[in-house]
Amino acid sequence: MATGFAQWGNDLYTGRRSYDIVGRRRTWYLISAVLVAISGVLLIVPGLNPGIEFRGGSEFVVSGIDTADQQLATDTVLAVAPEEAPRVTTVGGSSLRIQTAELTSDEVTEVTNGLIAAFDVDGDQVTSTFIGPTWGQDVSEKAVTGLVVFLLFVSVVMTVYFRNWRMAAAAMLALFHDLILTVGVYAAVGWEVTPATVIGFLTILGYSIYDTVVVFDKVRENTADVLDQTRFTYAERANLAVNQTLVRSINTSVVALLPVASILVVGAFILGAGTLRDIALALFVGMFVGTFSSVFLATPLEVTLREREPRIREHTAKVLAARAGVTGADGETVAAAPRAAAALRPGSHLGTAAQPKRKGR
Repeated sequence: MATGFAQWGNDLYTGRRSYDIVGRRRTWYLISAVLVAISGVLLIVPGLNPGIEFRGGSEFVVSGIDTADQQLATDTVLAVAPEEAPRVTTVGGSSLRIQTAELTSDEVTEVTNGLIAAFDVDGDQVTSTFIGPTWGQDVSEKAVTGLVVFLLFVSVVMTVYFRNWRMAAAAMLALFHDLILTVGVYAAVGWEVTPATVIGFLTILGYSIYDTVVVFDKVRENTADVLDQTRFTYAERANLAVNQTLVRSINTSVVALLPVASILVVGAFILGAGTLRDIALALFVGMFVGTFSSVFLATPLEVTLREREPRIREHTAKVLAARAGVTGADGETVAAAPRAAAALRPGSHLGTAAQPKRKGR
């Protein structure tokens, strides 16, 4: 199996096997647009579930209990503040976390004593904390500021590095795609958005950019002299780059997703709600979506933008016309064109003809 996978990767890199990823970009655009639209709807209904760090309120933690009866905790809070709708969460197997809106000091004392009596625990096993909404607002503002600064910095660096703003623009669109889908999954699941979640959101942006830059670097290498030949179009050379980096993207994603999945399982099903669960879900979804966007979205977007350039558009028309036998009066060009076109079909044996020309020694 490993040998077959290695051979498959070698065939993709050399061009003996090819998948028409860039050529089918309208399909990927449609899939991404549908997913983004669904995420947008989920952000409205039911919407995100902000944690107490963002909305403010009182929090009680009962630890070392024999039975995690959430209804018992709910009834205890309602007995003191009937208008409240407490959020009760099991943390691990022997702790409960109860969150409410802001309570007065007398109400906090009553709820604490009620929880001690209800669960038959000592006074030091029930802790209470008050979190003001201004703290959550400050965290939100810093998160937005960090995101804006990150995107601006990445845009400038990619534009300078690739000497082409279109690659930076395609990468930014892919980043927004990843972020919106990840946030949409959070809205669908209904888990609370905590500072750990925000950290996860910002982390996946770096992962997505890294994967995209690797693919774009190969695109730049393959298309460096694309205008100096008339066998392949810019889109075909870019598609070869995506195929050549496909195995690397898969391997990197699997290696990254396995430990994150383990953390997600431990955080969600063993430890219960907590920092591990919050950050692991954002990382898992973001890494998975980031791999999809770097392969099926970023490069096709870059090709779409590049094909709007007059010289790229003229070169593409020239190559396609040569294959159709329109240009080239000599019979040699017309005869070679069908072979070049057939070599580029997905699954064909492209061989070394698809490799960039190398200068002689």
